[in-house]
Amino acid sequence: MNKRRWIAVVIAVGLFVFSAVSSRVATHNEAESQQALAGLNALLYGSNQLEKNVIEDGDADKQIAKLTVDGTIADTGSGGIFSTATYSHQDFLAQLQEIQRDGNIKGILLEVNSPGGGVYESAEIAKEFAKIKELKIPVYVSMKNMAASGGYYISAAANKIFATDETVTGSIGVIMSGVNYSGLMEKLGITDETYKSGALKDMGSTTRKPTQKDQEVLQTYVNNAYDRFVKVVAKGRGMSEAAVRKIADGRIYDGAQAKANGLVDEIGFPEDALAALKKDKKLTNAQVIEYSVGDTGFYSSWLGNKAAKLQGLAPSEDSTLVHLFASLGNAQAPKPLYYYGGQ
Repeated sequence: MNKRRWIAVVIAVGLFVFSAVSSRVATHNEAESQQALAGLNALLYGSNQLEKNVIEDGDADKQIAKLTVDGTIADTGSGGIFSTATYSHQDFLAQLQEIQRDGNIKGILLEVNSPGGGVYESAEIAKEFAKIKELKIPVYVSMKNMAASGGYYISAAANKIFATDETVTGSIGVIMSGVNYSGLMEKLGITDETYKSGALKDMGSTTRKPTQKDQEVLQTYVNNAYDRFVKVVAKGRGMSEAAVRKIADGRIYDGAQAKANGLVDEIGFPEDALAALKKDKKLTNAQVIEYSVGDTGFYSSWLGNKAAKLQGLAPSEDSTLVHLFASLGNAQAPKPLYYYGGQ
């Protein structure tokens, strides 16, 4: 934190104390006290408001928003204080909703580098992009290292999709996996003592063999999610569902294969996708912006983070990974995923 920030903090604290004391004398000072408190909170904890950062100058009345999905699509929180997550689901949804309110956004460049993730979270993103499409805001996607499964799901409805020859994409399908230890338990003489209100209450249990009914119910659940995925791709790419099913057996494609199968439009990098967006949609002079969360405040600053680590408050890399796995389900509670690479 630089000198000006320290001075601002001291001034804000002084104003807050002064307003608090004054409010005891005159009740009409309550508004000032609340205002000072809000200012102090903003300095200490940050504004948490989205801010536009200009990354390429141009006409501010015609802006292109550069959005990024980098990492597993899972709701591990909104970033916030001490977060180390690469992708913040709530922050990304906030950006999509902000675009819907901003009349200056005339186009979107979405850069995707993701193996996919949760079925629900992917559907949330697709829902917001559907609203953006109704506003006639074009969306061009640039697939980077990977845009597989859920990464493709959120891209399918774009006006144009770019991928490189090296991009890993496709993996259209659903997976729900777990581990069953019942055979090992039998060998060790360990029995499962589970009391349940119905025969299917413990579907996916790791400690008993799955029944035929278990398999039927879970497979139907996965099939329904797969059907929704197929419909999203068919609608977004202008293909028949039968044509999508032929190429949607879970396999991955490189960029050239994906183009040959109609899953992407062009081979190129992010700068190629941006140039095409500007040319195709007459946005040559558009200003390019990206979003960031506003001033993070003292407690989210480097000094605040170091202090938190000393007190054992900041999460470790391991705890962040555990949170991610928990959001994607586990052996005891498997979840259907639009995800490449299993669980």
